[in-house]
Amino acid sequence: MKKIVTILTTLFLSGCSVFGIRTTEQPSYQLLNHTGNIQIRHYPALVVAETEIADDYKNASSQGFQRLAGYIFGNNQKQQSIAMTAPVIQQQQTETLAMTAPVIQQKSGSTWLMAFVLPAGYSLATAPIPNDKTVIIKELPAKKVAVIEYTGSLCESGIEKNTDTLSTWLNQQSIKALSPARSAAYDPPWTLPFLRHNEIHVDIE
Repeated sequence: MKKIVTILTTLFLSGCSVFGIRTTEQPSYQLLNHTGNIQIRHYPALVVAETEIADDYKNASSQGFQRLAGYIFGNNQKQQSIAMTAPVIQQQQTETLAMTAPVIQQKSGSTWLMAFVLPAGYSLATAPIPNDKTVIIKELPAKKVAVIEYTGSLCESGIEKNTDTLSTWLNQQSIKALSPARSAAYDPPWTLPFLRHNEIHVDIE
């Protein structure tokens, strides 16, 4: 059965350069454990602006970013600009069937979700309401996450390779995964590959 890989792409577009210098705000987390390039982190609840796009990965990335960038640059009911942060979350939409044994999860067409994490201090009550009805504000729950870090270009082969490595490690440690893998890239496309910081995330118990 083909592996379902959820993609979370962090597009680090402000306060950085070809040399991989990062100054944009990122969500805080608690480092619980680490072994080599693998970490166990706890993230707090995050407020995000999210949009859904029915297209392939490349086009969905472009369309989703334009919608969300419009929101943080003032296309909201307060006409308020919001600071750019990392990560920008992109994941492939999936369809979860009714609870049975086993639980089955499968891809639902070619639909993607992309979300900007809002800066610390925003809540569901204080975040500006989007003018674009395809953009929604929601809160992601706090979660415990296994992470593997790597460098190089963000490509499907790299994502698959590091997903397999992290999955193997989780199995060896008898740690139960609660989500498909997500890919997180903390630099823009023009950053030199050997200076890029990429991650694979998996929610765990």
